[in-house]
Amino acid sequence: MYIANVPALLIGFAFHEYAHAFVADRLGDPTPRSQGRLSLNPFVHLDIFGSIMALLFQFGWAKPVMTTPHYFKGNPIRGRMLVAIAGPLMNLVIAFIGMVIWILVLHWFSGSTWSPILSKIMMAIVLMNLGLGIFNLLPIPPLDGFSVLGWVLPARFGNVLHIIETYGMLILMVILFTDILGRVLWPLVAGLYSLYQKGAIALLSPFLGF
Repeated sequence: MYIANVPALLIGFAFHEYAHAFVADRLGDPTPRSQGRLSLNPFVHLDIFGSIMALLFQFGWAKPVMTTPHYFKGNPIRGRMLVAIAGPLMNLVIAFIGMVIWILVLHWFSGSTWSPILSKIMMAIVLMNLGLGIFNLLPIPPLDGFSVLGWVLPARFGNVLHIIETYGMLILMVILFTDILGRVLWPLVAGLYSLYQKGAIALLSPFLGF
């Protein structure tokens, strides 16, 4: 399963970070492009520790895309939120596309010696991208969900956000190395996995006859 996680990680991180860079670039920030991050090459995005976490637990992170919010068109706080949410949303989209392809693989390669291998790879892609998408939406710095939280909460919560930001990495380490991660995130992944499976089957059933 860990071997199947390698292509899943490369795909998940490449599209996640590319989405951040693409949205920032579209908002007028030249920073990601100038640093070579407007790319689907996964190796320009990998973070060693975050990659190990993703390989082992399917929750992890890549090297953050650096942005310069004062370049953003319009409200820079809104721009930060759009850039932040683009990565996790891309993972959730890739997970659904992966689910559709997985069902097609099971249908087209049924009985083939390649079927178990391809199925494991596609399952890893679906689970990895669900895990990355949901994990990175946690409202804890330096994860993407914290930037979204900063946009959603009223300005009077600025001091609270500052405290969370100060101790963000400590909070994240506690979550990573306790059972909190599994108790909170895996039920969400399982629920979304089931929903995606039903949606993909409903989408494909008129064409595949099941």
